[in-house]
Amino acid sequence: MNCELKIAFDAKRVVRNRTGLGNYGRTLVTDLSALLPDSQLLLYAPDAGSDDLRQPVEQLPNVQLVYPHGRPLRLQRDLWRMHSIVSDLRRDGVSLFHGLSGELPRGIRQAAIPSVVTIHDLIFLRHPEYYHWLDAKIYAYKFRQTCREAHRIIAISECTKRDIVEFGGISPDSIDVIYQSCAPRFSGEATPDAVASVRRRFGLYSPFILSVGSIEERKNTLLAVKALQHLPDNIHLVLVGKRTPYTDRIRTFIRRHDLQQRVVILHGVSDADLSVLYALADTFVYPSRYEGFGIPIIEAINSGLPVVACTGSCLEEAGGPHSLYVSPDDAEALAAALRQTLKGAPGRQQRIDLSRDYVRRFAGNNVAQQVADVYERVVEKFRV
Repeated sequence: MNCELKIAFDAKRVVRNRTGLGNYGRTLVTDLSALLPDSQLLLYAPDAGSDDLRQPVEQLPNVQLVYPHGRPLRLQRDLWRMHSIVSDLRRDGVSLFHGLSGELPRGIRQAAIPSVVTIHDLIFLRHPEYYHWLDAKIYAYKFRQTCREAHRIIAISECTKRDIVEFGGISPDSIDVIYQSCAPRFSGEATPDAVASVRRRFGLYSPFILSVGSIEERKNTLLAVKALQHLPDNIHLVLVGKRTPYTDRIRTFIRRHDLQQRVVILHGVSDADLSVLYALADTFVYPSRYEGFGIPIIEAINSGLPVVACTGSCLEEAGGPHSLYVSPDDAEALAAALRQTLKGAPGRQQRIDLSRDYVRRFAGNNVAQQVADVYERVVEKFRV
């Protein structure tokens, strides 16, 4: 794509979300900024969000933030994002709009604005039991409305593509699978000062297994705690993620089984500290029951860690054939797999090296190039 374009993005998650959808949007916009220096990237956000999330993206040379005018109330801004934004897109003469978080504004197809949407997962349809019933209904409505508006859909895994075809009745030919990339800070390297600081502040002085992700029922984090009972007493477990009511269930299990000295639960960890935690860990566990992709697995492998995850969704796509996978209900099998990835275990380094080779396909610029190719095909159809 050599021509100059105005590419618009739904940037709500970019300026607000610290994990998941926010990381996806920030990483992609950053990589596209470098890949398409002659194009203008317009980020439409309902508000300025958090300074530390917005500013690194806002400072890119060809990126501009766009906010709604004359809409001081949250409801007004929500309605703008859902529909009224289309008028602003036409006013600004955008070449294409990309919904980064599974949504498109109503009326964008009728306005003849080329559109692409990234759909990350359909867990609310596959496993609605993990959601409040009303939330699941709203998400399902937005998904089907978005499918009617989109000119092209990007799925972040083959698993998500299958779900889109099944639940949305969409032709597979209308969907491109483009895997996610992770931020370059996950390299497995950390300065001695950073290591010492993280060890001291979080009290991490023993070999530990790391798990990263919202501590919620779907993530199945309790399985990792149960597996700890079948591992040597000197092995610890560090859980990093957003607190939910499920976290209380885990804390209760920890107390009842006298694991307080072996489990550390951390909330609100900064990006800088998280990359150090990856560098310090012995191995990584991701026992989730269902994911759209599983970006923490990529972060762990890029940080030089072996990975153990669970079967049942797309995690084999993320971790590749050299990571280990077990049933999401088998704590003993999880413990046995983790033993194979602890430092000193036979074949551990080979497993790490082969997994790193596998995840090179998710490197940032490769992902950005694939997305740019989708943009080009969609825009070309409108030029004909």
